[in-house]
Amino acid sequence: MFGASYNSNSYNNPARTIDKQSLDDSDNLYSFEKKTGDSYARLNTGNGYAPRTGNRLQTTASLYGNEGARPMTSVRGAGYSSRGRTGQIGPTFDPFNQAGTNITDKTTEQTPEDIIKSLEKKVNQLIEESTFAAEEGKLQLALDKAKDAGKKERQLSKQREQYNVGDQLNLDLTYCVLFNLANQYHANKMYQEALNSYAVIVKNKLFSQSGRLRVNMGNIYFEQGKYSEAVKMYRMALDQISNSNREFRLKIMRNIGNAFVKMGQFQDAITSFEAIMEGNPDYQTGFNLVLCYFAIGDKDKMKRGFQRLVAIPPIQVEQNDDTTAIFKDDPIEDHQVFDEDSLRAISREKKKMAHRYIILAGKLVAPSLESTVSGGYDWMVDVLKASSNAHMASELEIAKSVQYLKTKDFQQAIESLKSFEKKDQKLVGTAATNLSFLYFLEGDYKNSEFYADKAIEHDRYNSKAQTNKGNIYFVKGDLEKARDHYEEVIGVDAVCTEAMYNLGLVLKRLEMYDGSLQWFEKLHAILRSSPEVIYQIADIYDKQGNVQQAMEWFNILISVVPTDPTILARLGDMFETDGDKSQAFQYYSESYRYYPCNMDVIAWLGAYYVDCEAYEQAIQFFERAMLIQPNEVKWQLMIASCFRRSGNYQGAFETYKKIHERFPDNTECLRFLVKICTDLGMKEAEDYQNRLSRLEKGNLNKSSNENVNLSREGSHVEGIRTPLGWNSIKVKEDPIHMQKQERVDADFHFQEDVNGLLPE
Repeated sequence: MFGASYNSNSYNNPARTIDKQSLDDSDNLYSFEKKTGDSYARLNTGNGYAPRTGNRLQTTASLYGNEGARPMTSVRGAGYSSRGRTGQIGPTFDPFNQAGTNITDKTTEQTPEDIIKSLEKKVNQLIEESTFAAEEGKLQLALDKAKDAGKKERQLSKQREQYNVGDQLNLDLTYCVLFNLANQYHANKMYQEALNSYAVIVKNKLFSQSGRLRVNMGNIYFEQGKYSEAVKMYRMALDQISNSNREFRLKIMRNIGNAFVKMGQFQDAITSFEAIMEGNPDYQTGFNLVLCYFAIGDKDKMKRGFQRLVAIPPIQVEQNDDTTAIFKDDPIEDHQVFDEDSLRAISREKKKMAHRYIILAGKLVAPSLESTVSGGYDWMVDVLKASSNAHMASELEIAKSVQYLKTKDFQQAIESLKSFEKKDQKLVGTAATNLSFLYFLEGDYKNSEFYADKAIEHDRYNSKAQTNKGNIYFVKGDLEKARDHYEEVIGVDAVCTEAMYNLGLVLKRLEMYDGSLQWFEKLHAILRSSPEVIYQIADIYDKQGNVQQAMEWFNILISVVPTDPTILARLGDMFETDGDKSQAFQYYSESYRYYPCNMDVIAWLGAYYVDCEAYEQAIQFFERAMLIQPNEVKWQLMIASCFRRSGNYQGAFETYKKIHERFPDNTECLRFLVKICTDLGMKEAEDYQNRLSRLEKGNLNKSSNENVNLSREGSHVEGIRTPLGWNSIKVKEDPIHMQKQERVDADFHFQEDVNGLLPE
């Protein structure tokens, strides 16, 4: 701009015009490189005028000495550079002294509109960050961003007031800030703050269509369990939404019906659900309606409700030539799976949900429709076959067979399942698997194996059938084959918990404790609260001799099943072995509290109180044992011994006297009667002494006769040889048998200890 005005005034003289050749050579002319004299001869015009040498047009240093640099000419306005020549002496052409000034450094003062727009941009950015953080699950960060957005929006309002531009209020931005803040409060379970934020929006009449936010408020009350408040909010939102938003109104009515179900007001819920089914039926509402009919026990309405559920038009999934196989019984190719678009996946998921609602509704109400279970299921099957969902009828027939199993009508279940062999080939594998399991429960392992093989033949990768086959080998004792089948199941279905558990048991039976422990720990990672898995882990540690780890896992098991008396007793036994009798007493006491009929626990607690010389408490436990085993003399002898040790000789005498009346051949009882009568100076002492002598003499003769008979028998068996290799056979005891043997030994040792308490 400035260069153009200057150049226009510089060439008013016509002698200053440049010929055509000089314009063509402008690159050479204004390159500011040193030229020869012939180069400037071309500046002459036809009139013979030579270039002037005034202050405005200087010559170069090569022609006129060092008087100054050659100035810029009028072609500056055409975009030519004003840089000096290479090696130029003197200043460059800069009439306005612009070399030292950078135009880009000039900062213009922001206007109020610019400041407001900048703040609005920051608010929008914070809202976006809050939304993205909430989507990623970072709820606290999302809430903090939402609060920051609220602060920025308040600063924005103050700036508008300061600049007197309040009429430019951005209501949409304010609404967005408040709505996002309420959502983040709701996501962080800060219900009251969320309700307050929603109330600010709803009560502001400047926000159009804000009444529908009462649905969100109703949802919050629903989560809090305040169902009456939720219904109130839903109805207020329903009143503020026009009839043109039909879909939205029906969804609100469904929420109202759900709230009534939670309150147990099934008739009001039925009213809401029926209105939806008449307007725009859907599977979820139809299923809820059937549930309400079932709750009030109206069989006719249950039938009508199921018919309306089945009559809903099925969800259509878009099909084309490339994906036709997906919706048929043909095998699915890999490219058909990977080419699946998200819209088709959503439709397929809705179709699965519809299938689930229909099957669940049928299983729920079928046993209640008719006088017999089969009658209800038969009616359901007929309704499905007459509808567009005929392919679901076979699944309900399978459910009928399972219902027979629940009622222990095994013969009907077997007949129902066998009918699938000729009726529906698609469900042959399912029926054969169930038949295999059913025969397994009955102990008919031959038929169980037959149907397991049939299911595997139908589907090589049927994990349930493979598991059944492994179970058959397990009960037959072929642990290696069972192990192979379980491992094959896990190779097909890596999260088949039944196969993992059974494989752990097999390895435990094979005494491969490390491998068994590995599988049970993997299963524990899937089933964190399974008491069976935790017990197996603890038992394996106990078998390995790692008592501390076993005690730790048994304590974890107690936290899951705190009322299991067997585990409490086992923990007590482990603490007693570890030398901590106080902890052992605590666990044995808890075991006795939950199951006061365990003789091992009763005997241990009685002996513990005897050791502590608390004979009155010990008598209570021995009396309990006497009630459980009235024909066992040792418990009554222990009671009498406790009386004697506590100094109550009269009570001991009466107890021994009752024992002698009931068990007259018991020598221990007679010995104590003789001793007590002698110490107390009673005249019955001689009588009891005579009885004891006769009894001991009779026992002595009896034992001598037995010894004679044994010696005679031994003379006949001297020549008999044991079978070859008998001593080399090692019988592998079952863990359950081993535990029982340990308990018998424990009883024997305890009996010896208690007998040791009695006087010689």
